Amino acid sequence: MTLTFSRNARRIDHRANKICQQSAWASADYAVAGKALQMAAEELCETMNLYQEARVLDVAVGNGHASMAAARRWCDVTSTDFAPDVASRARQRSEAENLGVRFVDGDAEDLPFADQSFDAVVSTFGAMFAADQDRAASEMIRVCRRGGNVGLTAWVPEGFIGQLFRLVDRHSAASAGGAPFQWGTDGRLRELFGVYGRIESQPKRAVFRYRSPADWVEKFRASYVPVLKTFARLDLEKQRVLTSELLELVTRFNRANDKTMVVDAEYLEVVITRR
Repeated sequence: MTLTFSRNARRIDHRANKICQQSAWASADYAVAGKALQMAAEELCETMNLYQEARVLDVAVGNGHASMAAARRWCDVTSTDFAPDVASRARQRSEAENLGVRFVDGDAEDLPFADQSFDAVVSTFGAMFAADQDRAASEMIRVCRRGGNVGLTAWVPEGFIGQLFRLVDRHSAASAGGAPFQWGTDGRLRELFGVYGRIESQPKRAVFRYRSPADWVEKFRASYVPVLKTFARLDLEKQRVLTSELLELVTRFNRANDKTMVVDAEYLEVVITRR
């Protein structure tokens, strides 16, 4: 009885988290904060050697960078996200570039596709934030054909974005916790994907370039959901404290020699070859 109750409670908790996440990601323009991630998507597609007419699924499409990168390689691309407003902005990008990406509403934990529907499945800084991580991992594997590849990018816990979330969590009433960033560790990747196939990973860096650290804080405060939501909960004095701590974080990572911001954010690029 205790075990059954625990599982049911966990499912209820995942469902509640999912509803909150869906509302949150739909409330801001993630593409503003996500522009620095275009190179990560391009590099992932190169590492996976995506080929013409390959059937590719982009899970948790976000800003659409991975979908666009695959489509520019003449792949047959389908994109999915559980936040329709986010997918809509990615769809607009695809239409503007005439890339022919198909968009389907869907949840990483319950993908609306048959088994082995795709030659490759990708997710750039998206699936790592799923409420039920084990389910999201198994779903991406399920829809990938045997011998195909699942390609991921995930922030590492000790990197700039991992530290950003740790800082924001200290000020947040609804902590995201460190679980998403465990996707950026080899140990957690083995737990999630080890039984499904061969895992290859390599550390990489995404570069955030802004006119100044203050410019970065302003843009992330306005457009990046975890930061936006946390600022909205704080009174004016606590907002000042958080702003100061964010600027201190940039100072630790900033390699610019002038007044601009150039920060390397470490992530893990991962390719799983399905057995």
